[in-house]
Amino acid sequence: MDSDRLKMLIADLRKLPAETDWAEFKHNNLDPERMGKTISAIANAACLAGQQSGYLVWGIRDDDHEIVGTSFEPSTEKKGNEPLEFWLGKNLIPSPSLRFHTASFEEGRVVVLEIPSARMVSIKFQDIPYIRIGSATPKLTDYPEREADLLGKLRPFAWETGVAATFQTADDVLAALDHEAFFNLLGEKAPSTDDGVLERFAADRLISKDVGDRWNILNLGAILIARRLDAFPAIARKALRVVQYDGVSKGKTLRTQEGVRGYAAGFTGMLKFIDDLLPMEERIENGLRSSHRAYPQIAIRELIANALVHQDMTISGTSPIVEIYADRIEISNPGVPVNEMIRKLFGAPPRSRNEHLASLMRRMGMCEELGSGLVKVVEATEQYRLPAPNFETVDGTTRVTLLGPKSFAELDRQQRVEICYQHACLRRHERKRMTNASLRERFGIEDQNAAQVSRVIREAMDEGLIRPADSDRPKSGYVPFWD
Repeated sequence: MDSDRLKMLIADLRKLPAETDWAEFKHNNLDPERMGKTISAIANAACLAGQQSGYLVWGIRDDDHEIVGTSFEPSTEKKGNEPLEFWLGKNLIPSPSLRFHTASFEEGRVVVLEIPSARMVSIKFQDIPYIRIGSATPKLTDYPEREADLLGKLRPFAWETGVAATFQTADDVLAALDHEAFFNLLGEKAPSTDDGVLERFAADRLISKDVGDRWNILNLGAILIARRLDAFPAIARKALRVVQYDGVSKGKTLRTQEGVRGYAAGFTGMLKFIDDLLPMEERIENGLRSSHRAYPQIAIRELIANALVHQDMTISGTSPIVEIYADRIEISNPGVPVNEMIRKLFGAPPRSRNEHLASLMRRMGMCEELGSGLVKVVEATEQYRLPAPNFETVDGTTRVTLLGPKSFAELDRQQRVEICYQHACLRRHERKRMTNASLRERFGIEDQNAAQVSRVIREAMDEGLIRPADSDRPKSGYVPFWD
């Protein structure tokens, strides 16, 4: 920890009330057994209090919080023949990432043990969880109301609330985060003062209070509205990448572009860059030749937004990527879906891995409400008479492929069956049934070819993807298997 930040932290801790459950002050008292119980109690109390960390401090008097100095040196202390830190880590379950920090003052040395708040499960010492009640450290199970309260607050680590940069001044925050883009995207007037902007950022969980008058820039703030993602080393590798290839393989790369700004701040610019790379398709309408995009813009937009929102941020060294080939577009993100989207499409219950990111992106108009984005993708591909989007997971990655235009004759069997299934899903969403006639229109083929469509319907039923809506009247229409 930076020396200045540590001294500000100590100053803040000294201002705390005497009975703060997530901080304890000592002079030289060192009893490893008592320390283990106290660490368990502080970690659990910090969770109850909504704190990121709790603290055990040596060299500050408990009654008046005056600095008196300490001779405690954690690196040399032992329990039996084992180093103290090793012994503590072995007896605390799950073992928290304990960090000792030392600061020097005129009055003497101060040692601070930073204790991460409990997450997912309570922290136990020698298989027993403890809690702080005033200055006492009883067993958590002796206080069932607090135990129940703690169970209600234990949560898995949320990447969005992680810290991308600490100890930032107000000017640092405003220089690093594009507050103009933030309020423009929300369609709101920005507050008239810097303090008002910071308060709003904090309310939307983009930043949080650090020590003194400093701030933490949280991962959510950096990934959304960073002016430059490379200013945040921990998240710079999560920038959206765009690669265009020459032909239908990765053999030759024509262009590569990596996002510089945060997802929200750079979204419009990146979409325009991608749109300019997409192939055009010539059509003749009313005797006039005109050019149109081969892929629907709304589908590209929704799939990219989905890749950003639903990626697994905890997977390091990888990021969402858009790959443009001569005959297709592949949009991939790290992580597998958190629901049954791959097979049920928008019949699966909507869930988001990154809830706060998804919420803000929806408020900014970057993506649709949960579940409705895929509806727009399938609708758009039907309107363009493109093959059905292909959803798959490959080696822990979710990939969606949009294929270029193909006639019915050019489609293989599996592509025809997938079009049939997705058409049935879309009709179900519209509270209608798929019929031979609706599927003929989807394929763009003439009525006299109804037998070809009937064959596709049978093959989709054989694969268990669709079923008759009414078993007594099989030709009355079809619905997806999950209906």
